[in-house]
Amino acid sequence: MFHHSSKLQYPVKVDKPDPEFAMLLQQAIGGIEGEIRVAMQYFFQAMGARGDDRIRDMLMSTATEELSHIEMLGHAVALNLEGAPVSYQEESAKDPVVRAILGGANPRHLLSSGLSAMPVNANGVPFDMSHVYATGNVAADMLANVTAEAGGRVLASRLYNWTDDHGMKDFLSFLIARDTYHQQQWLAVIEELGGIEAQLPVPNATPEAHEAMQHSYYYLNTLLDKEAPKGRWAEGPSLDGRSEYSVRNQPAPEGQEPKLGPAKPHSGAQEEQINPPK
Repeated sequence: MFHHSSKLQYPVKVDKPDPEFAMLLQQAIGGIEGEIRVAMQYFFQAMGARGDDRIRDMLMSTATEELSHIEMLGHAVALNLEGAPVSYQEESAKDPVVRAILGGANPRHLLSSGLSAMPVNANGVPFDMSHVYATGNVAADMLANVTAEAGGRVLASRLYNWTDDHGMKDFLSFLIARDTYHQQQWLAVIEELGGIEAQLPVPNATPEAHEAMQHSYYYLNTLLDKEAPKGRWAEGPSLDGRSEYSVRNQPAPEGQEPKLGPAKPHSGAQEEQINPPK
């Protein structure tokens, strides 16, 4: 069950409407870095969470908060479209709002949504859920969540730098702050589970007998004209404590040359594919 307040989580104000910025804000709603993505990601992770009810409850609460962020961003889009004309005859082309529409704002805000937000990215492409990651593995999901929040904070920071509107900057500073916390929230879950070392490799329940461990801990250098880059990933104990890192430089391939059998009759292939020369 969900409950809704008529008030926004944080104030959203626009000093001067800007339809072009409304188009950019759509990325924070329906882009792969956006709030629809994280809301659905946490929601589906919560529904599949097993083993620790606290993590399920945390995921569900955070998913609900992200729905609040969609609501705020949708209001911000609508506020930035305030005053936009419903026809080109309504206002002079000298009007800054009209000029913004003519100069690159999203025409679908006029044609499709009645000057309001849509579940699309800045290019008008609908969000299709293909970037919702919910594996049922808590470590994999937490790492995916940190990445999602990092991408969201990058986007919010870029939007903040794009606008001079004081109201929008204040609102975006709130989103940046929540992304700061959510990154650490998911990392804190991993820490409480024993730290990243204890969780590696993900899943850490896979038996070693199922893994060709002679291939698990070397860095494969495929550069023909340079030595392998030196770093923590190339030497010393592995993070999971199971082995030592090493480097393999331009190793000889161990597999076979791929070769397929002849094509089947009636498969639409050429006769020479069906009956190749011996």
